[in-house]
Amino acid sequence: MQFPELVEGRLLKRYKRFLADIELISGEVITAHCPNTGSMRRCQQDNARVWVSKSDNPKRKLAFTWVLVEVDGQYLACINTGLPNKLVGEAIANGVIQELAGYEQMKAEVKYGENSRIDWLLSNGDGARCYVEVKNVTLLEEDGCGYFPDAVTDRGRKHLYELAEMVAQGHRAVLLFCVSHTGITSVAPAAHIDAKYAQALGEVVNQGVEVVAYRAYISPQSLALSTRVSVVLGS
Repeated sequence: MQFPELVEGRLLKRYKRFLADIELISGEVITAHCPNTGSMRRCQQDNARVWVSKSDNPKRKLAFTWVLVEVDGQYLACINTGLPNKLVGEAIANGVIQELAGYEQMKAEVKYGENSRIDWLLSNGDGARCYVEVKNVTLLEEDGCGYFPDAVTDRGRKHLYELAEMVAQGHRAVLLFCVSHTGITSVAPAAHIDAKYAQALGEVVNQGVEVVAYRAYISPQSLALSTRVSVVLGS
């Protein structure tokens, strides 16, 4: 995935969830759209280097969109939650995710479960189906592990049980952690943030839901899933 030309700046503050004040390298201070509804824990450090895209659409209220952030002065993270599903779709189509290879068709945002949509539905002519739920991971804790979620998510827990129901119906179901942080080398459920989610993940894995994680290569020019990382589910 190639980025349009991104503009570098420094983060002044993020507020009201969807807004961020940023000083561009030109010295101009702009307000950018923050396309991330999560807590962005450890991804909004004061004066962090950031990169934003600019739209020429006159109908937009904010011309700039926050895309990347430098974490701890050494790692890059993609905080635009609109990109992981597309990124995973590209990786599946290009055969990068070996666990999801061999399917003839792939469709995005297919209705299933209870008023939900699966991120990717893979299928073959013989009726085989694989339901793929994508979760974006950007929280790197001090122990070097990446954690999901970064805030309590009842919706995410609901999705886990819907995946388990697909397994019960005879299909494959895969939870795919899209690691959008170059410093993360393993992923674990964030029991210290959402104990119910961590418990539910353990339950559905025992029921046959598969869990895999792939880390993205990230630069101000491009973004691509490239490396499988381990998932630590605990005892």
